[in-house]
Amino acid sequence: MSSMDIHQILQFLPHRYPFLLVDRVLSYEVGKNIVALKNVTMNEHFFAGHFPHHPVMPGVLIIEALAQAAAILTFKTHDHKADDNSVYYFVGINKARFKKPVMPGDALELHAEIKRFTRGIWWFTARAMVGDQVATEAELMCTLRTIDPKTE
Repeated sequence: MSSMDIHQILQFLPHRYPFLLVDRVLSYEVGKNIVALKNVTMNEHFFAGHFPHHPVMPGVLIIEALAQAAAILTFKTHDHKADDNSVYYFVGINKARFKKPVMPGDALELHAEIKRFTRGIWWFTARAMVGDQVATEAELMCTLRTIDPKTE
């Protein structure tokens, strides 16, 4: 199993601040699974409004962080780096459950496992953990598409 630092992650994800939600890849096995890390700090831009009196990471951003970890796994599996000619889209999110609020100071561990790849669609089971507690779990469907940046 391998790991990745932020410089390597930036080669595989097109996301940048404030939307890059993966800080480190702890381990991955090409074609199988990934474990990544998002360090949640009070400096996150979304905490200014969600909620000032009780900061909680929005659930949709936890799902997005899981999708970014899954995207890294997809790109590593295809040995493909981020470029201006491809984009990684959500196709579906099923069975999303939010079980524990994620707060500033939490180390959010992002787990994604490939379940199958059919007709260009990647299916993942994913869960975000804080310590030994599940914060969020979902089934994700994603696809990699080639685009022409001049016409999009």
